[in-house]
Amino acid sequence: MLLAIDVGNTRIKAAVFEDNTLLEVIIFTQDFFLPKVDFILQQYPKINTLVIASVGNLNPNDVKSFENKVKIEFITPESKFPFQNRYATPKTLGIDRMVLASGAALQFPHQNRLVIDAGTCITYDFVDENNHYLGGAISPGIRLRYESLHQFTAKLPLLNQSYPKNFIGNSTDESIHSGVIIGLLHEIEGFVKQYSDQYAKFIIILTGGDADFLAKRLKNTIFANSNFLLESLNQTFQYNQK
Repeated sequence: MLLAIDVGNTRIKAAVFEDNTLLEVIIFTQDFFLPKVDFILQQYPKINTLVIASVGNLNPNDVKSFENKVKIEFITPESKFPFQNRYATPKTLGIDRMVLASGAALQFPHQNRLVIDAGTCITYDFVDENNHYLGGAISPGIRLRYESLHQFTAKLPLLNQSYPKNFIGNSTDESIHSGVIIGLLHEIEGFVKQYSDQYAKFIIILTGGDADFLAKRLKNTIFANSNFLLESLNQTFQYNQK
């Protein structure tokens, strides 16, 4: 059994796998890394490998504390990936984006793939049918959009995520919701339109914490899977073992 851990900008997502079967997903903050991982290992004593991909500031000493219990593997830019990286600045490409591209290449072979990860940031990553990673885009996620409107203005309130009743906001709150949520939906659909203008056929994979919220409101046919990064992390590890 394997424990895959994705250390993000704001939280940690962990998943227990038996081969390619996902058994459980646990979400927590970095403050609880030690007790949460220890608890998971107690609950699943057959776990023998801990696989980590991190874009956050994970304390290396916390990880080392589990060395006597499980084998620890980090997925890094130096790991093997099932695509050719055509990014102009490969050393700046986040490991989370690399893992997502890897999962897209492994799960959907011989296709053009667009992976949209709706988390703290919205990332767009494109892998063509020849397994060339071409790049994509980065923009603020839903929470960042709400927070920036509040922090960088004098009077706009900080609101919780909510789908507006009408795209024409008839109050300040509704105008913010319209700008943030409907604005993001237009952004995603606009990017999809640009890709479709250049590539006749491609699959869209939507993942991240806001994937389910966005999926039901997007017009385009997509494959929505909020755990796609964790599954991709497990598959990338298996790919490296081979």
